[in-house]
Amino acid sequence: MAETNNNPGGQTLNERLRRAAEMARRQSGEPQETEGPAGGSAGGRTSQTSQTSQTGQTGPTSPTAPVNPPMPPTPPKAAESAAPREPRRPRPVEEYYTEPPRKPQKKSKTALWLGILLGLAVVALAFLFVNNSRQQAEHEEQLQQLQLANEQLQLANEYESLNNEFAQYENQTSLLANDSIVQKYSAARAQVEKLLQELKNEKNKSAAQISKLKGEIATLKGILRTYVEQIDSLSKQNQALMSENKDIKQQNQQLAQTVQSVQANNKVLNERMTLAEKLNVTGVTLTPLNKKGKTEKNVTKARQLMVTFTIPQNNSTPVGEKTIYCRITNPEGELLGNGGSFSFEGGNVACTARKSVEYAGEEIGGIKIYWDVNATLTPGEYTVELFADNYRLASRRFTLKK
Repeated sequence: MAETNNNPGGQTLNERLRRAAEMARRQSGEPQETEGPAGGSAGGRTSQTSQTSQTGQTGPTSPTAPVNPPMPPTPPKAAESAAPREPRRPRPVEEYYTEPPRKPQKKSKTALWLGILLGLAVVALAFLFVNNSRQQAEHEEQLQQLQLANEQLQLANEYESLNNEFAQYENQTSLLANDSIVQKYSAARAQVEKLLQELKNEKNKSAAQISKLKGEIATLKGILRTYVEQIDSLSKQNQALMSENKDIKQQNQQLAQTVQSVQANNKVLNERMTLAEKLNVTGVTLTPLNKKGKTEKNVTKARQLMVTFTIPQNNSTPVGEKTIYCRITNPEGELLGNGGSFSFEGGNVACTARKSVEYAGEEIGGIKIYWDVNATLTPGEYTVELFADNYRLASRRFTLKK
């Protein structure tokens, strides 16, 4: 029985089934079957039998390519002839044909990547814009700070120049009857110095403080201008008075020179008289003594210090009792002993020991003054001074050894 041709293209149902089976086998990797000479239903059964024998099993086939179910056993020929065979119903092509998976469209991926790149570009541009704006703001801030620092330096130099100009006239403030202008200048100068110090200590300069400093310096200029004008006016007035008094000063100077000359002559005469009346001493010595009253070479073992001297003859010296005051100073500069004090050049001076002698204008030799040692003496340089009648008669130094 011939199969009905339902394909308007001219292909029969069996041909379409075979094509679908071949496509399924190609996808599953199975070998193609050989068509029978009849090209009918027998060929389809041979293909199924061959497929079953090749796989070797009746279980489920690969999920990618469906396998035709086994055909029922062929009845004997007697049965065929006895009962007519009903035509076999064709299976739907969908059982033998599996649509391959669709590949993702390249166009959609390209659009996605373009969108991502566009977003990144927008972010990068925004970052560059913000960074550039920040750098520009920082640059403008630095430029402004440099300008303010330059103005501060110029104002400081201007202030220094004003101070130098004021110093030229500062010694003439005594010419002013009212020194309030000097007080105003000092107050303004203190304010300027305060502002300069504040600007120096601040890292970021303030335009308001610079402006305030300009105003204070302008005030300082005005005060100095008024100060200089008054000084110049007073100087001109005083110049006339000075020229009038010049002659009088010259006369006074001549008189003063004459008086000085007379006073100098009188002073020389008085000094000569005083020196002539002064009591003199000679032969001053300092000797350490031991406990037996004999000379001791080792000063640390001394029990007494003896000062000896001579008063020579002097007819100009007033006669009478003379008190000689002795001062002995150790190497450390300390005064030895506690012999009281005496008047000298308007003050009181402490002494080590004293001795009174009767002077009749003749020489007195071998005068001795003793001082008892009350502590261990140290070797070194000792100083001996003798005073009388408000005069220092002698000052000698002696080295005492150990």
